[in-house]
Amino acid sequence: MTEQMNKTDQTERVDEQGARYSVGIDLGTTHSVISYVDNESDELELMHEVLEVPQLTAAGQVETLSQLPSFIYRAHENELAGDTLALPWNDAPSALVGSLARTMGSKTPLRLVSSAKSWLCHGEVNCREPFLPLDAPEDVEKISPFQASKYYLEHIKAAWDYAHADYPLAEQDLVITIPASFDPAARELTVEAAREIGLDRVTLLEEPQAAVYSWIKQSGKNWRDQVSTGDIILVVDVGGGTTDLSLVAVVEEEGALELKRIAVGDHILLGGDNMDLALAYRLQVKLSETGKRLQPWQVLGLTHACRNAKEQMLSDPEIESVPVVVPSRGSKLMASTLKTELTREDVESTLLDGFFPMVEAHERPAKATRGALQTLGLQYATDAGITRHLAAFLGKHKEALNNLDGFDAQEGDFIRPTAILLNGGVLKSTLLANRVLGVINNWVTIAEGDSARLLDGMDLDLAVAKGASYYGNVRRGSGVRIRGGVASSYYVGVESAMPAVPGMPPQVQALCVAPFGMEEGVEADLAGHEFGLVVGEPVRFRFFGSNIRREDQVGALLDYWEPDHLEELPDIEVSLPADGDRNPGEIVPVKLSARVTEVGTLELEAISTNSDEHWKISFEVRQK
Repeated sequence: MTEQMNKTDQTERVDEQGARYSVGIDLGTTHSVISYVDNESDELELMHEVLEVPQLTAAGQVETLSQLPSFIYRAHENELAGDTLALPWNDAPSALVGSLARTMGSKTPLRLVSSAKSWLCHGEVNCREPFLPLDAPEDVEKISPFQASKYYLEHIKAAWDYAHADYPLAEQDLVITIPASFDPAARELTVEAAREIGLDRVTLLEEPQAAVYSWIKQSGKNWRDQVSTGDIILVVDVGGGTTDLSLVAVVEEEGALELKRIAVGDHILLGGDNMDLALAYRLQVKLSETGKRLQPWQVLGLTHACRNAKEQMLSDPEIESVPVVVPSRGSKLMASTLKTELTREDVESTLLDGFFPMVEAHERPAKATRGALQTLGLQYATDAGITRHLAAFLGKHKEALNNLDGFDAQEGDFIRPTAILLNGGVLKSTLLANRVLGVINNWVTIAEGDSARLLDGMDLDLAVAKGASYYGNVRRGSGVRIRGGVASSYYVGVESAMPAVPGMPPQVQALCVAPFGMEEGVEADLAGHEFGLVVGEPVRFRFFGSNIRREDQVGALLDYWEPDHLEELPDIEVSLPADGDRNPGEIVPVKLSARVTEVGTLELEAISTNSDEHWKISFEVRQK
């Protein structure tokens, strides 16, 4: 097989644009943050700035905060007066976004849109169709996850343009962060949401990589004194809604230290929101013991109160308890108000035992038996033990060092990190950070390895956004760049031509179109293979991904694989046009070409071998 690989000069492309600022947007599940650096500053003076975002914190009250809560509230037409929703740049915004949206949603959760980002990689829904908020009353106008992403970006864009009228966001170098586990369709939808509001100069960056970039910038030139060749950095990012895991190796290239991302974890919907809900249920039990029963909507309100109480106690070890009030519906407010308290013992036992238990390295997340009928919802983790998910990740990628220059293969059942970088608001707590470090080092000690050290010094709420803006500057040719490429190997399914056999579906082979680590700007022509492409009628493409098969190269055709080696991704349904004299359903001989764009999305193109026709397969149209 022959293959051709070409790479564009990304630095030249960026320099020609001449943007004044490199802007990073952490488009988070629960909060969004905007950071920027001045590209005209000297490298030694390069400073992260965080944009204070104007937003409604109460009806008619605008405040500037460093974080924009990633919530949208679909208010009733009589719930808020129109003149109380004005923002500095818009007297009548199309959506209520941010702090006030979160506050109102805690009281009326059926009108609250949340976790929109996680819906983008949900394979069972059409992310362009309006279905959020789920289970909302009929009078609530629903929106799609795609539209929700646009609303967040619209608010961010307007806030930036209001503060930097001479340098509109559309003219700056923009980096948006995404989970490392995002599939090609979710990446494409993120980019498309930005482009639809006029943000065309956008690049995607994985959140764990952004955290490493932030640590590098924060450490300055001393980062090389903290790590050395052969180090394996484990990035543990526990945010409000997700847990993201990555491994980064420290390698030597031409006598200089370089960083290379070698493994990423699955998309785990497990984070601070789960912890707040667990605390709320704990208090619900306390209240029920006194004869006070809560309705489901009250539990959601209690969850919001527990979040505030938890954050107070985790940030101040002197606080032993925080009173919690849950207002009830009724004409006599004081008489119907429920009161209780959240104690330090409640917080520490719930979080440590429930979410960060001391487990062995061989333990794995439990798989609960699923009910036959389920409501439509996000694919949440069924096991709340983050340390068990961590053990599974390190075990799954125990062979990540194979064939990596400068590294000896490790013995044992899991890969042993030598340094740990924590990120995410949850791990700001010293209590939880120490538990994560303690669990990992217990595993390493039992395996007779050296204890991993903690890389610290970052603001865990702002690190991802800061790392993204720094990366934007790195792309201009300054600073160290993490080599990563695509986080998984991707394959397209190819049906074999075979006689019809009752009960036996056609055999499917998996053709590798983008291997693990294929870098941005690289294009690969699969010249050694020719296929038949059905045009002129609806067809579906089957795609597979693997974050553990690192040996497959472009053009590898698999006819057998272990069940846990490839994960089938949501199908792509398209109807490829039949131009000219072609008939619907005609099969055209084609070759394939795959490309990882400079933006960070995957493109797949089918090129006719007997004409100048070509068809682009879009990853944003998934089968429902």
